[in-house]
Amino acid sequence: MSNSTIFDPLRKKEVALTEEEKVRQWFISILNEGCKVPYHMMMSEVGMRYGAEGKIYRADIVVYRRDMSPAAIVECKRPDVELTEKVLEQALRYSMVLPSRFFILTNGSRTLAAEKMGGKISMIDKIPEYSELCQQ
Repeated sequence: MSNSTIFDPLRKKEVALTEEEKVRQWFISILNEGCKVPYHMMMSEVGMRYGAEGKIYRADIVVYRRDMSPAAIVECKRPDVELTEKVLEQALRYSMVLPSRFFILTNGSRTLAAEKMGGKISMIDKIPEYSELCQQ
């Protein structure tokens, strides 16, 4: 690995080491080690089409249940980007294409998690472990 790339275990290749990529790779390890999410149940840079114009967006990390339905969408930002309502709205937009129960926002120094149930979104105190993420 050179100083300008980092290995992404989800894409299984070297990728450019940007500030956002550092956060993404750090959070992949948090999900894997801390929340017990198997690497093969996550994908990074998941492309999707949204809206009438079919604009392509990319979710930073998607955690999948065993039936391959999306369980959580993670939006990663550079450390200097504040986690605002606009960032949450971005993750919620992705959920219209990839319906998921959990949303996680992180900039590496601050991490917020939310759960959507019955059309309501509520902030939660901690990131659930994989077994809880998989519950419908």
